[in-house]
Amino acid sequence: MSIFSDNIRFLRVKKDLSQQGFADKLNLSRDRYSKYENGRSEPSYDVLINISKHFHISIDLLLTIDIRKYPLDEILQLPDNRIVLPIVVDQSGNNSIEIIPQKASMGYLSGYTDPEYIENLQRISLPFLTHGKYRAFPAQGDSMPPFKDGSYIIGKYVENIEDLKPNKSYIFITLDDGITYKRFKAKKENLITVSADNEFYEPYDIDLKNIVEIWQYASGIFPEEFEADHPQNYNVKDLFLELRKDIKDLNHKIFGNQ
Repeated sequence: MSIFSDNIRFLRVKKDLSQQGFADKLNLSRDRYSKYENGRSEPSYDVLINISKHFHISIDLLLTIDIRKYPLDEILQLPDNRIVLPIVVDQSGNNSIEIIPQKASMGYLSGYTDPEYIENLQRISLPFLTHGKYRAFPAQGDSMPPFKDGSYIIGKYVENIEDLKPNKSYIFITLDDGITYKRFKAKKENLITVSADNEFYEPYDIDLKNIVEIWQYASGIFPEEFEADHPQNYNVKDLFLELRKDIKDLNHKIFGNQ
């Protein structure tokens, strides 16, 4: 038996469906479906997707979480109601960490629900990252030091938006900006406020309808020759940031004592 077998049996009974009745809804024979519940066979991607859509439970949850332990009405889907998270497992059934290519990161927006796209990504395994689904995303820009171009940020999939913790770092996949790495600040009705660690950038709001995935920071992969910044390597933004801090300090000294 497997978590998946237990889950689909639990959900079927919860829906008051017989094996034959549910098999009919999936356009399967009862014998074929019963093998899934008994753990004697594994469903194809198409069948997984149909089961996921029928129960409104993501594939990630169906395969990795014993949902009998959680109230079904508290399982929150992401804002665009996407319920399918294609994943790849190794021969032992463990989740692999897919790596989103640096040069093709924007293609993730069109491929994140495509099992074939996910299956063709390069993968790694890290033994210290368990109990969840992980994926590696390329870092871009200078908004979240110490990550720079060439670095990878490994995130753990967030199923419930209510699990976001203030001042923790997350990878937000949004329709407007693609892959963004920001620190969560607060949630207010249909918006969340995020900020960069680089103070040059102001905090801003993201509409929940614009979010397609959220991954909590779990680890990082740095370039082979990664070095901390030195004064001689500062760019114009760094210099402006220093000036901005000096102005804030000066304002505090002038107006803070009044």
